[in-house]
Amino acid sequence: MTIQIKICGLSTPEAVDRAADLNADMAGFIFFPKSPRHVSVEAASTLAERALTRGLKTVAVTVDMDDAGLDEIVAMVKPDWLQLHGGESPERTAELKTRYGLPVMKAFAIREAADFDKIGPYKGIADRFLFDAKAPKGSDLPGGNGVSFDWRLLATLDGAANYMLSGGLTKDNIGEALGISHATGIDVSSGVESAPGVKSLEMMDSFIRAVRDADKGRPQE
Repeated sequence: MTIQIKICGLSTPEAVDRAADLNADMAGFIFFPKSPRHVSVEAASTLAERALTRGLKTVAVTVDMDDAGLDEIVAMVKPDWLQLHGGESPERTAELKTRYGLPVMKAFAIREAADFDKIGPYKGIADRFLFDAKAPKGSDLPGGNGVSFDWRLLATLDGAANYMLSGGLTKDNIGEALGISHATGIDVSSGVESAPGVKSLEMMDSFIRAVRDADKGRPQE
């Protein structure tokens, strides 16, 4: 199975177009004011429409957002997926999945093997997991910090979980990450930026090429 690529934190038409040109699979739009990748609902609506016409699935990334905020995003942006990147409980995750009728990706911050214990109550609720590195001390951002975790910890999952891998991925380490993990998808943000929130079209190109090259060498599962 060809690994899926999600470019997260897109905020310009040029970056959306390049993601599509490079055959990425998903475009992520971040709705979190503390993030340098935050976009308004109005801007995201325009970008998402552009992404959809280019064949990209769209993902609305939120952090412990209330119903009113989510209602607006779903109505205006019409995302294909909701990504919950905060401390949303299994009950809240199930509630949102039912409320909007959308598949849900639940993110988890990983530093040690015990952190994977948290996914148990979400099995059968979340449609996909996303594993990101725990934020460095003092960071206000739950993701997009450019740090990774020890991918060998993923062996505790025994290949049984449908997940995307995130956190500190670059063109230089993606081969190692894919060689170790059973990820069905990868999520990149800061690894294709020239500055926080500024996507580099050249870095997007080199990253996606590196992913496709590494994916060719993985055993087909």
